[in-house]
Amino acid sequence: MDDDSTDDVGVTTTRKTFEILEVLRDEEGLSIAEITRRTSLTKSTVYRHLKTLVDTGYAIEREGAYYIGLKHLEIAEQARNREPGYTIAQRKVFELGRETDERSVFLVEEEDEGVYLHRYDSPTSTMVGQRRPLHALATGKAILAERDGEQIDRFVAENDLERYTENTITTPEALLEEVESVREQGYATNDGEYMEGLFGVAVPVYTPDDDLLGSLGLFGPRSRFSEEYIQETVLDRLWDKAGEVRVTLAYG
Repeated sequence: MDDDSTDDVGVTTTRKTFEILEVLRDEEGLSIAEITRRTSLTKSTVYRHLKTLVDTGYAIEREGAYYIGLKHLEIAEQARNREPGYTIAQRKVFELGRETDERSVFLVEEEDEGVYLHRYDSPTSTMVGQRRPLHALATGKAILAERDGEQIDRFVAENDLERYTENTITTPEALLEEVESVREQGYATNDGEYMEGLFGVAVPVYTPDDDLLGSLGLFGPRSRFSEEYIQETVLDRLWDKAGEVRVTLAYG
């Protein structure tokens, strides 16, 4: 077997492992038979991959049901602490949530998608690590607004502006207009563009060197986010916390 063939086998094996992990991510506590039905794999293949995952601690088995192993937390925390500002942003997200009693998030961009790095959702924190479309979120648009015209053109060319609600931006022209508006006013909004009835406001977060770290946002029911509430409370809170991330990075 030549090197290319060996590499192809290795890639295929790795893909099968991740296919199983993604099934367990969506719904844990599945049997081998249930995992087989939800994948393109044979029962024997699922069994072999699960055995390896269990042996290495990336999956656990309880009475014939399989779950994601806590060992993944080691990798997740490594990613969440990659940048010093990420840890600081986490504190600000929780402060925002407690002070406003709204859901607060810190979003970063990876491969043209938004990733929830931190979220406060009283009384629990959920959705961390989940990926979302940049064009349909206030936090995502705050990130897109930091890109120049050529980068926006590339984003539009390489990504489908999928519709999630009647309010979702789905054309390049509308997105460019929205991005320009965000640049002018210094913040982004989301009026039911990803989920009907939810309104979000977000601002960019910078490092002391003016590099974009991510975006900080608050969101909740549309009925609660009046223009007065946004201008007199929400934006001040967001800008303050974003500034505190930058200052803490600069001076500790």
